[in-house]
Amino acid sequence: MDIHKVIIDLANEKGRIKSSDVLNAIHNTVSRQYISLLLRRLVKRGILIKGGSTAGAYYVLTKNEHLLGSLIHKRFKRENLKEHEVLDDINRKVHFMKTLSENVRSLFDYAFSEMLNNAIEHSLSKYVEIEVSKDDKNLWFVVNDFGVGVFKNVMKKRSLKNELEAMQDLLKGKTTTQPRTHSGEGIFFTSKTADIYQLDSFEYSLRLDNKIKDVFLGELRPVKVGTRVYWLIDYNSDRHLQKIFQKFETDHSNPDFDKTEIQIKLYIIETIYISRSQARRILVGLEKFKSIIFDFYQVPNVGQAFVDELFRVFPEKYPNIKVTAVNMNETVRYMVERVDKSSSVKIG
Repeated sequence: MDIHKVIIDLANEKGRIKSSDVLNAIHNTVSRQYISLLLRRLVKRGILIKGGSTAGAYYVLTKNEHLLGSLIHKRFKRENLKEHEVLDDINRKVHFMKTLSENVRSLFDYAFSEMLNNAIEHSLSKYVEIEVSKDDKNLWFVVNDFGVGVFKNVMKKRSLKNELEAMQDLLKGKTTTQPRTHSGEGIFFTSKTADIYQLDSFEYSLRLDNKIKDVFLGELRPVKVGTRVYWLIDYNSDRHLQKIFQKFETDHSNPDFDKTEIQIKLYIIETIYISRSQARRILVGLEKFKSIIFDFYQVPNVGQAFVDELFRVFPEKYPNIKVTAVNMNETVRYMVERVDKSSSVKIG
């Protein structure tokens, strides 16, 4: 019996098939494990496409990809993989991509390309997996690799103390482990394009919720080997890619990523009082920008040395950089206003 032919004929007849359908067709003459092996081989050969999770996996012929519904899940060898070819293939074959509004389509194309490129060029993983899906409200994608891990990689290449410092650096922008070929803008801007953006890598998770304008750092259990990127946006979002770029430009007539926002609460570790050394850690790399906004949302108190370093010492060293403080409670505002009145700091 040619089981490969049985599978293909069954897929032609039923449209979507499961391993149990194949077993029934051949009257359970071989094991489920063997059928699963044959299905995987047909997927690798490009004859079938897999949909659904492992437990509820189903398969369709490549020509019937529209029968997958709203989910595409593929696995690639990383070496020689080109992100634009994967994106073109998705946009050409996945039917619901054609229904996206122009602005959501541009956000998806940018974010997906950047994150897949990161996995290709930085992860050193043998394989990269991608998933694209939507429901009635949201569109999302996942890029999953099994390599060195984004936080560990940044920590090692930039000689940082731990993964937390790597996360802090990534949120500043212009952070890259390959400065000759990368600007370091990919993760920063991609995180701004989504409603929800999440990086999971080994023991740590970084999640940005742009709907409530908050950032969450957490520990992962179980550990995720490599890096998993999760990006989600409301299907009817009015967010525009150009406006996101412009938000971080000081001069729209001369487009350049020269403005950044820093959430101070991410630098508070088991303490309320923040020291001068912590301020210096925040300031690392910020001399690359022309405008810096320090956001004190959910920061209850700060130390005098901390605000002095941020709002007097740094502006005196870099007088051409505009420094702004926003979202301060009364206590923090009082401390910032005690800084030398000749300071160029703007209080929002």
